[in-house]
Amino acid sequence: MQRYILVRLAQGLLTLLVLSMAVFLSSHLTGDPALYLLGPEGTQEDYEQLKKNIGLDKPLPVQYVVFLGNVVRGDFGTSPITGQSARDTLMERLPATLQLAGVAFLLTLIVGIPLGVLSAVKRDSIFDHLGKFFAVLGIAAPSFWVAIMLIMLFGAILGWLPTFGRGGIDHYILPAFVLSWGGMAGIVRLVRSSMLEVLDTEYVKFARVKGLPEQMVIYKHALKNAVIPALTFSGLTLAGLLNGSVAIEVVFAWPGIGRLLLQGITQRDFPIIQATVLAAGLFYVVVSLVVDILYAYVNPRIRYE
Repeated sequence: MQRYILVRLAQGLLTLLVLSMAVFLSSHLTGDPALYLLGPEGTQEDYEQLKKNIGLDKPLPVQYVVFLGNVVRGDFGTSPITGQSARDTLMERLPATLQLAGVAFLLTLIVGIPLGVLSAVKRDSIFDHLGKFFAVLGIAAPSFWVAIMLIMLFGAILGWLPTFGRGGIDHYILPAFVLSWGGMAGIVRLVRSSMLEVLDTEYVKFARVKGLPEQMVIYKHALKNAVIPALTFSGLTLAGLLNGSVAIEVVFAWPGIGRLLLQGITQRDFPIIQATVLAAGLFYVVVSLVVDILYAYVNPRIRYE
């Protein structure tokens, strides 16, 4: 187990290294950063001086080594648009995304898992049909369209909930629900299919023959083994929620890192783009590692060589 964790850590670090190379090269493939920062009124002397100041006069491999060293120290540079450190800007936006993602993830689990279990246990009943309809609708309906419909209903027509900005608990309801929309649908489908497969196994039938209560059979014997595919999906969903949905944060004017990334792209703010993309990659690597480690604890039959 320890060897497996070390291997996965090494793979995660390698993934982050490749991602850092891609992020570094992207700033050069989209044009000369010095020309963009200088503007149309700069002279050739100003251009050469700016390249020297920001290190663009050095060979590309040397620039990457310097860039990688700065990233390890958490230094992503200073935004030429705001004049503020990209790290400070990222840390200002990160709590908003973490809070929204946490609420959305809890909502995904609280709604998705019980609905998937109920749909499988009550197969071909009205509950099963409702669960399947919800799963299909959650996958088919775009989240931004759902967000607009909910804003029109609960904001414009009924006036029950705020529709933009970050504030009290009521500000979290609509964006958290829309952000968890696709995740809930995926969890319902996965849990339902896994539960149907597990409920037909011999050990579940034997547990029922022994006279165990139906709730114990479902939640202790069946769900524990059926939750493994959902665990993988939940981990990837959590990573996606942490990274923030650009569309949802823009629609609800939520001050998170997803909206920050969009602002960086539209303004060609390279330090902001690099900081947000690398943070997103780090989230995915960490969450994937945690999910892989949890496998062995969720199902003791799983062992890693």
